[in-house]
Amino acid sequence: MKNIIYFSDNLKILKKMAGESVDLIYIDPPFNTKKVQKRTTLKTIRDQKGDRTGFKGASYKTIELETINYEDSFGHDEYINDFLKPRLLEAYRILKPHGSFYFHIDYREVHYCKILLDMIFGRESFLNEIIWAYDYGGKSKNKWPAKHDNILVYVKNPKEYTFNVEDIDRIPYMAPNLVGPEKAAKGKLPTDTWWHTIVATGGKEKTGYPTQKPLNILERIIRASSNPGDVVLDFFAGSGTTGESCYKLKRNFILIDKSIQAMEVLSKRFSHMSNIEWRGYEPKYSKTR
Repeated sequence: MKNIIYFSDNLKILKKMAGESVDLIYIDPPFNTKKVQKRTTLKTIRDQKGDRTGFKGASYKTIELETINYEDSFGHDEYINDFLKPRLLEAYRILKPHGSFYFHIDYREVHYCKILLDMIFGRESFLNEIIWAYDYGGKSKNKWPAKHDNILVYVKNPKEYTFNVEDIDRIPYMAPNLVGPEKAAKGKLPTDTWWHTIVATGGKEKTGYPTQKPLNILERIIRASSNPGDVVLDFFAGSGTTGESCYKLKRNFILIDKSIQAMEVLSKRFSHMSNIEWRGYEPKYSKTR
């Protein structure tokens, strides 16, 4: 199977996909933050009249290369019933009987989204609520700072689903002296609370896309809930972290996004990858289609 990237409204594509054809679905939809999500890419060059000081007192000038942004604001009923519900119904139809569904959201709408997913998948199919905790960026002075996202995990069949516990990355014990040297060296399995920093502004992973998620988060999900050769779907593809994780882990992927800015990021990010079919978009950077 080829990896496929669609430039389209996702609901249009989802309705055309065959039932029970995908092994794992991960989505990171708009969070309904009531804000404009924005990310500006910067470059610094040596300049005696620059606006910042660097190594050994050298002066540097900051240049803005590009800004990517999108409006993330819906009415509540519009967000749940008109935007999410028809897409989640299609996701359930497309998912294979042993498949898993990971829904990435935050504190603003997670409670309403869980009720909706309970109705679609059934409460017995709810597997986990994963808390992805980080400590980065500004901190409120008038309430507890919100420094986590929620990932709701559902399976289509709670009696039979993919979960590769032996393939999951291990993490250090918080008190290694209490478990002995052998266990401490091996590390422990993650719980439903994942401590991991966000994609740093100056990090190697950075693509410039406003809501980019870390590779390690997606790799953990894909290792646990799919097998090599499986098909993974992300219909809010954004920066393409799902696709890159699948490529590294030898899974096939289907990505969908309607943003031209997302397509440009994907084209550049996947320019080194082979066996990708682009539908509805002519990649600017990719030489392997």
